Amino acid sequence: MKKIFLLSIIIGLSFSCGKKISQENNTTKEVKPHLVGGDSDTHGCKGSAGYSWSTLKKECIRIFEGTKLSHTEETGKTYTTAAFVIFDGNKAELFLDTQEESVILERKAEGQPWIKGDLQLVPWKGYVLKKGDKIIYTGE
Repeated sequence: MKKIFLLSIIIGLSFSCGKKISQENNTTKEVKPHLVGGDSDTHGCKGSAGYSWSTLKKECIRIFEGTKLSHTEETGKTYTTAAFVIFDGNKAELFLDTQEESVILERKAEGQPWIKGDLQLVPWKGYVLKKGDKIIYTGE
C-alpha cells in the first residue's frame, strides 16, 4: 500500500512539473537587452553620450565643448535654447537648435565675419550671430 501511494505521488509530481516546464518553454521569448550608449548614428557617433558628427572636423565631437551662443533677449522674453560653434582655420561650423544639419560658415580674412547665405557670425565682444540684420545669438 505504501509503495502504491509513494508511486502515485511521484507520478503526479512528474506530470505537474512536466506541464509547467513545457508551458515555460512555449512562452519564453528572447529578450535583447537595451544597451545604454548603443545608439550610434550613420557616422558611428553616440548621441546618448553627447556626440554629434562634425562635417568640418570629420569626426564625432561633443558640440557643447565648443563656443556656446545664447538667444538674445527680445521684448522681455528669455529663451532657453542655444547654438554652438566650432572653429577650424577660416571656417566655422554652426550647430543650430532649429536645424538638423550643421552649417559651415567661411571668412575671407582674420577679423572678418564668417558668412554663409544670410547667416553672419561676427567676432565682436565675443561672437554675434546675425540672420540678415537681426541678431539672433550672442556668446563668448
